[in-house]
Amino acid sequence: MTNTTKALGETKVGFIGTGVMGKSMAAHIQQAGYPLHVYTRTAAKAEALVKEGAVWHDTPGKLAAACDVIITMVGYPKDVEEIYLGEDGLVANAKPGSYLIDMTTSSPLLAARIFEAAEGKGLQALDAPVSGGDIGARDGKLSIMVGGSSEAFEAVRPLFEQMGTNIVLQGKAGAGQHTKMCNQIAIASGMMGVCEALAYAKTSGLDAETVLKSIATGAAGSWSLSNLGPRMIAGDYEPGFYVKHFIKDMGIALESAKAMGMKTPGLALAESLYQEIANNALEEKGTQVLYTYYLQA
Repeated sequence: MTNTTKALGETKVGFIGTGVMGKSMAAHIQQAGYPLHVYTRTAAKAEALVKEGAVWHDTPGKLAAACDVIITMVGYPKDVEEIYLGEDGLVANAKPGSYLIDMTTSSPLLAARIFEAAEGKGLQALDAPVSGGDIGARDGKLSIMVGGSSEAFEAVRPLFEQMGTNIVLQGKAGAGQHTKMCNQIAIASGMMGVCEALAYAKTSGLDAETVLKSIATGAAGSWSLSNLGPRMIAGDYEPGFYVKHFIKDMGIALESAKAMGMKTPGLALAESLYQEIANNALEEKGTQVLYTYYLQA
């Protein structure tokens, strides 16, 4: 894939971060026939991929030196910064002509910094955060929002197509992350509405599952209502997307909006409610656990 000429079986793909979503994303790439290389801080999370033939590396730098394309799906901007810009990071160790793709939800400003650092080393960098949660990752139907050059985007599109179905180049470096902030802002207020509606149904004595059948396909319909509503009703709060990571995303969005002089009252309220949830030792649960806040209230 380097210089857009390598055949499928020759393009070595590195994947860093095999958590709730990353493990499925990496598996789709592996199943498509790409030689897969992996690194994650908790080695056990990559065991299934290694058993299927993936090559394990014990540092990001060693992985970078062995691969043509490196994809990252980690937790926080500080992790992204260390992995890309650290002494044993990707920019310092990747081969000239390699593609670096960060699919973490991270800072738009950091994405621009990585792009510039990569360009100075003869590397191509893209910020490509995703939406769709564990279900979208599992089914290979993620929405992928990309920032960077059109040439790099087209070169790695075949890899994106293994992980997602709605793949859009949004603009220059950082544009993918800004688009993901739009996504998270919409979800933040939407989750409050979904939780309030289903808590109202339960509190009023209605059968919540029957209510869901009526409202999920009407004007109130949304991905969160259809996919997370049933989990709320069933009391299933296992993470498709962690509360702690959603708080991180909302924090980035709040900072970015403030820097632009924009007010985001819905986002601010949602962030405060999720902070309260996290303070009650629920930060490792899925975002649908906000439902319990309304039941307790």
